[in-house]
Amino acid sequence: MTSPEPFRVIFVCTGNICRSPMAEVVFRDLAERQGLGARITSSSASTGEWHVGERADNRTIEALERRGYDGSRHRAKPFTAASFADNDLVVALDRTHERILREWARDEDQEGKITLLLSFDREAENLDVPDPYYAEAQMFDAVLAMIETATRGLFRQLEPALRSRRTTPRTLPQN
Repeated sequence: MTSPEPFRVIFVCTGNICRSPMAEVVFRDLAERQGLGARITSSSASTGEWHVGERADNRTIEALERRGYDGSRHRAKPFTAASFADNDLVVALDRTHERILREWARDEDQEGKITLLLSFDREAENLDVPDPYYAEAQMFDAVLAMIETATRGLFRQLEPALRSRRTTPRTLPQN
């Protein structure tokens, strides 16, 4: 019996050098630590092409390192039309990204894959992960903490289906 294809999650922000790489790395680490690294994958992309091919912002890499993650291999890439087909879940880091992604969606199936990361944090007062790009290094740490909390919430939603089924979930369980 062949193992099922992994459930694929892509995180999307503006330039793919701050927030979405953080979410990608944190989510991948969580899946691996929970023994589900082969059942679920994460990637990230941007809504624009400003930083394509670049590493994550140094402050992103440093914030990740301070929390025990490795973001050094990241290279920015744009979200494309193929990204909808290549992923089972498209996670926007703020409502602007969500709006853009919904505009790009060609049908209800693609639109149904889109969600906001902070919707998985029951304590979040706002659904937008702030962009730390123009802020000091401390803001990167604060943003990473938000992402860690919401990513754990997202993982909790997906984990039961990943553990109990021989195939991976193709739709997100309802919050």
